[in-house]
Amino acid sequence: MSRRNTQLLKAALATLHFTGTDNLVAPLVDNEGVVFMLHRVTPEPAAPFEPNRILKVTPDFIEAVIRHVVSAGFEILTLDEIPERLRDDRRRRPFACFTFDDGYRDNLVHALPVFKRLGVPFAVYVPTDYPDGRGDLWWLMLERVVAASTSITVDLDGARRHFDVSTTAAKCRAFDAIYWPLRAMPEERARETVRRLAESCGFDGAALCRELVMTWDEIRTLAAEPLVTIGAHTVRHMALSKLDEATARREMAESMARIEAELGRACRHFSYPYGCEQSAGPREFALAEDVGAATAVTTRKGLVRRGAASAVTALPRLSLNGDFQDIRYVKTMLTGVPFALWDAASRLKRHVPAGKNLQAHAD
Repeated sequence: MSRRNTQLLKAALATLHFTGTDNLVAPLVDNEGVVFMLHRVTPEPAAPFEPNRILKVTPDFIEAVIRHVVSAGFEILTLDEIPERLRDDRRRRPFACFTFDDGYRDNLVHALPVFKRLGVPFAVYVPTDYPDGRGDLWWLMLERVVAASTSITVDLDGARRHFDVSTTAAKCRAFDAIYWPLRAMPEERARETVRRLAESCGFDGAALCRELVMTWDEIRTLAAEPLVTIGAHTVRHMALSKLDEATARREMAESMARIEAELGRACRHFSYPYGCEQSAGPREFALAEDVGAATAVTTRKGLVRRGAASAVTALPRLSLNGDFQDIRYVKTMLTGVPFALWDAASRLKRHVPAGKNLQAHAD
């Protein structure tokens, strides 16, 4: 999300909160619960240039969110408990579930102590190449290269482009100008593009992986905690929709089997890498069920609606991220009102004929 869009969303959430509109409309929104999505946890403040800061939250913020959902009457569930809960037609208090993607080491160092102190369960989804030290965290590597350089040259779809990155503002512009075309191209090509750029600047992708993510021994330490569930996140953290069906199935099944072999217990839960509509859709949801996933989560924004038992391999999540570390935003999003309004606007947009706009109705 761009800085401008982030600021607009913050303003909208603040307006809903301070006008009381969220609480007024909330009773009309029929939600069963929420699955929170997180990535990294660190007490360190964000750097002036840190485009991936959205992936980081502080331990204090996590604790504040946990205390709020408990005081608001949410029942905190494990992933194993969600399918049965969604099949139960009885009206019950809403549930909350906490999940982390990618298996960063700070989940063990900084997140576990908070959850353990408060007695709250959580899950961590692991791409199995990562603890092997072969993970390709290309989005973080791109950030490292831009942060450490004053100028870079990169090939984007056959065009050789030069970027001045001598100031913080220039670094931000260059990162966006490179990152989004990479997201749009075939992922193997995007990864190779960043790999060549990193090597030309003296950076080692494997070393970055070893620095930031847990080893298998560390994952076993985490998994030994009764509050922790370990789920799968593919082998290579690839956008499954960009793969052929056989390869996508193999990425899913092999990652679940590897985790089961390493931990000596069944792996029943899955998270789609990137998880947006462009990265995972109906084919992937069906594949998750085929390979034995009891639940599978996306990054599609929203709360879990009542009657979602048939969509247990396509669960939306609510992101707890570095751009929105304010409990007011969390309170408003937990009403479900922002997502209901977004869905209504999206439906309206789909029904407006091409080339038309709503201004004609206001004149």
